[in-house]
Amino acid sequence: MRGIIDRFEGEWVVVEIDGETKDFEKSLFPEEAVIGDIVDINDENIKVLKNETEKRRKEIEKLMDDVWDD
Repeated sequence: MRGIIDRFEGEWVVVEIDGETKDFEKSLFPEEAVIGDIVDINDENIKVLKNETEKRRKEIEKLMDDVWDD
């Protein structure tokens, strides 16, 4: 399953999956994981999908530019 890192709370990582949040132990995540990263969760194997994350960030930047363009 795929999700987006919503926030860190102490030793927990809160991930949004299909509009709902789920808590995972921080120790399961790679150290480079940051808020907003798209992650692939397969049992206890969690991988940050950097290409997917970058694509999403660019889409959001474009949307924001369109909103604030005069």
